[in-house]
Amino acid sequence: MTQVKEGWGSRIGLILAMAGNAVGLGNFLRFPVQAVQNGGGAFIIPYFVSFLLMGIPLLWVEWAMGRYGGIRGNHSTPFIFDSMAKKRIWKYVGVFGIFTNIGIISYYTYIESWTLSYTLKSIFQSFTGLDRGQVSTMFDNYAGVHSHIIGNQLAINVPFWAIVAFLVTLIINIYILSKGLSEGTEKVAKIAMPLLILFGIFLAIRGITLGATGIAGCSTCNSHLGLDFLWKPNFDSLANPKVWLAAAGQIFFTLSVGMGTIHCYAAYVRKNEDIALNAMTAGWMNEFVEIVLGASVVIPIAVGYMGLDWVKENAGFMMAFKTMPYLFNQWGTILATLSGVAWFGLLFFAGITSSLAMGTPFMGFVEDEFGWGRVKSAIVLGIIILVLALPTILFFQYGVFDEYDYWTGTVSLVIFATAEIILFSWIFGLKKGWREITRGSDIKVPHFYKFVIKWVTPIFILTIFITSLFKPLHGEMADWQVAFHQLFSHGTWPWASDSIIAQVFHINVKMIWFKNGMPTGMFFKDMSRLLLLSTFLGLSYLVHIASKKRKLKSKKLQS
Repeated sequence: MTQVKEGWGSRIGLILAMAGNAVGLGNFLRFPVQAVQNGGGAFIIPYFVSFLLMGIPLLWVEWAMGRYGGIRGNHSTPFIFDSMAKKRIWKYVGVFGIFTNIGIISYYTYIESWTLSYTLKSIFQSFTGLDRGQVSTMFDNYAGVHSHIIGNQLAINVPFWAIVAFLVTLIINIYILSKGLSEGTEKVAKIAMPLLILFGIFLAIRGITLGATGIAGCSTCNSHLGLDFLWKPNFDSLANPKVWLAAAGQIFFTLSVGMGTIHCYAAYVRKNEDIALNAMTAGWMNEFVEIVLGASVVIPIAVGYMGLDWVKENAGFMMAFKTMPYLFNQWGTILATLSGVAWFGLLFFAGITSSLAMGTPFMGFVEDEFGWGRVKSAIVLGIIILVLALPTILFFQYGVFDEYDYWTGTVSLVIFATAEIILFSWIFGLKKGWREITRGSDIKVPHFYKFVIKWVTPIFILTIFITSLFKPLHGEMADWQVAFHQLFSHGTWPWASDSIIAQVFHINVKMIWFKNGMPTGMFFKDMSRLLLLSTFLGLSYLVHIASKKRKLKSKKLQS
């Protein structure tokens, strides 16, 4: 283990970097879409309950675990976990804290590059005069990979400029990471986060004040109807497991818990420095960006011009690129240009602050365990990301992108969070854990959260994990009732296609790798799974080597 001379330059820099880690593309793209797809106001109550009973406890737990490990010279989750438990297995569980970030950043950086390109397109007014169909086609031509069969061979039309933009974005990330925490990540956060919030406030004000647009034949083209749909509580959702699962999943995604990035950042915090208030400040800053700004841009503006029914039917991630430039065009050339720069600029800043956080766990690991310098660590990370990212780009239409997102951006988060809350509360022990959370605290942490961290949060996360494993049909209460009736009466289970078990074993789908001598989408998906599994095993092997190096060093010191 090598002593790494890293650290945060200031408290505000740490908080902004932590907030930047949490504030990402999901705040502006995933949250409003999830809210619409789960009933608008029906989503809000489960969302806030999940934040209070799962999000806040996990923030404190991850900050505490990170600082505890960092004091002992560990700056990545494998050996942070190892320092908190006697069983050797825990350091391999901690591999998820590196693997998840590498898996996500490999496709996240590609999306990030879209935002950079579209910021430039907005500056050069490339969308002026285009209708909605033309804006959508422009994106398909820019980022889409089109493949077709010529004779008996697969021909791929590679999006050249999208790949160039991806490489530029990757180089920017690697360069900043090579500068270290205080000189790289922290400086970027101090610039990016204020600008992100400023751009977000500008667009939110426009969305809130837009009101009725007077579109002919559209009685629901009023941004206020969009806001009302999102914020009017619907208590029916409290009995719907599907909505709870979606809300809890959004909390995982938006706070970046269950990833290992918070552990890594907190590992550079000094022994008696506050973490309780820091965690709350970063967490609530993220919530402000998500529920105030994120909910006030895409959906209200889209409802203002497309109508509420259209938004309910078409809300999706790609609205950011295929619809928003067209909507901005309704405001005239100058305001459309400013709005486009603000929109795609804030998405780029949100993306890069998150991707920098995702790169830090791998760098902390190799710097600690193998004595690599920052530049070498960053370059090797860049090569790994490039290798993993190319399949998501070249075989986008075959679902490789979605496979990465499902296994690293969803399943891995739940597995890791389940493990860490059990480790912290039950193996490390809540007595020691609570002492770690509150040491040097600038706020009084409510004692109620002792009970929450030990019992409520673990049960909450285990419930999410188990229901994700065995989800039936659409996951609604009636579906669970049908599923148990079918299990006890016929011995079968109606698997949902997006349940973890169904995904692993391809239930409900015919397993065909080749058709007419050509690879199918399933082939590409399974190969992407194999690549991800190989990455996890490779990281586990590196942890094994690092563990042996530590033991050898310990024996030499003792002798």
